[in-house]
Amino acid sequence: MVSSPARGQRGRLSGLAVALALAVPGLAHANPAGLSACAAIASDGERLACYDRISGRVAKAPPAPDSTPMSAPAAEPAVPAPTTIAAASPPSLIDAAWGFNADSDRYLIRLHRPNYLQFARYSSNPNYEPFGVLFNALENEDADIDDVEAKFQLSFKARLWATDDRRFGVWAAYTQQSWWQVYNDDTSRPFRETNYQPELMVSYQPELSLGGFHWKLFNFGYNHQSNGRSDPISRSWDRLIAKVGIERGDFALLIRPWLVIDDGGDDNPDITDYMGHGDITAVYKWRDHSFTLMGRGNLSEKKGAAQFTWTSPPLLGPLRVYFDAFTGYGESLIDYDHKQTSVGIGVALNDLLDPPLRR
Repeated sequence: MVSSPARGQRGRLSGLAVALALAVPGLAHANPAGLSACAAIASDGERLACYDRISGRVAKAPPAPDSTPMSAPAAEPAVPAPTTIAAASPPSLIDAAWGFNADSDRYLIRLHRPNYLQFARYSSNPNYEPFGVLFNALENEDADIDDVEAKFQLSFKARLWATDDRRFGVWAAYTQQSWWQVYNDDTSRPFRETNYQPELMVSYQPELSLGGFHWKLFNFGYNHQSNGRSDPISRSWDRLIAKVGIERGDFALLIRPWLVIDDGGDDNPDITDYMGHGDITAVYKWRDHSFTLMGRGNLSEKKGAAQFTWTSPPLLGPLRVYFDAFTGYGESLIDYDHKQTSVGIGVALNDLLDPPLRR
């Protein structure tokens, strides 16, 4: 026989079940036998879980305990490992000078050979002979050639056409050299000699490499050079000239063989005996200094010439110090068969393989 308190407890639990059934919609349709079974469970947690199962409610899983100790310091942000940047290869001297870069303008004007003004140029053996007839006609006893004069050169080229990748182009060029007896007041400071040199050429970038050297340039074209004078001091010749340009880093080698198609006739019929059939120029850049060494000649005649130049870094805007030393035959057309050694100093805008001037 069940005691009265037990009956009272079951009654209270049954009342709680009815109240829950009314409060929770899912329990309203639950099986009464199931509710009674849940009500008979003594443990509060298990009893509540029983009601959840009957009502179809899914209990939330308790949050996972924080495994990080409260006293642990905050983690430092990850620092990316240093990235090694590969050294960029130096830009090509020849590509810049001849506009072979694909982003260069199709039609452009560039400086060609060095543009310079030498305030003073000394010659060890001035060439008086070609002017003797003229000086005698003037009947001026003081007429002579000074061994110190000024010299300047103007030179530019223009690309008339190029392919889309700029590896093939057509160029026209013009170079003018003048030797000026500016300190010779006895003869009214004349221009002793001026040489005019127009050219028309095609240029191609072979882009072939061997042993660290890169074949960057092949030119072929027509070259006329004359001094624009009449007899007896007229000088001129016409040539077909090829140019091969090879470079490695800051060093470049320019090789120019030529074929004379007009030796000037009576003006200078033996000019190839002194000027030869080509020249070779080495160019070296060091800390924005530029050094060149040119050699040419006719080995069978044992005649030729050599020239050294130095161009400093820009000192005043684009202006640089320019120095050159020449020895041998053919410093100018009037001197093609005359041997001398000369040195000069002045200022220049560019050297032989300068990139274009900044706009």
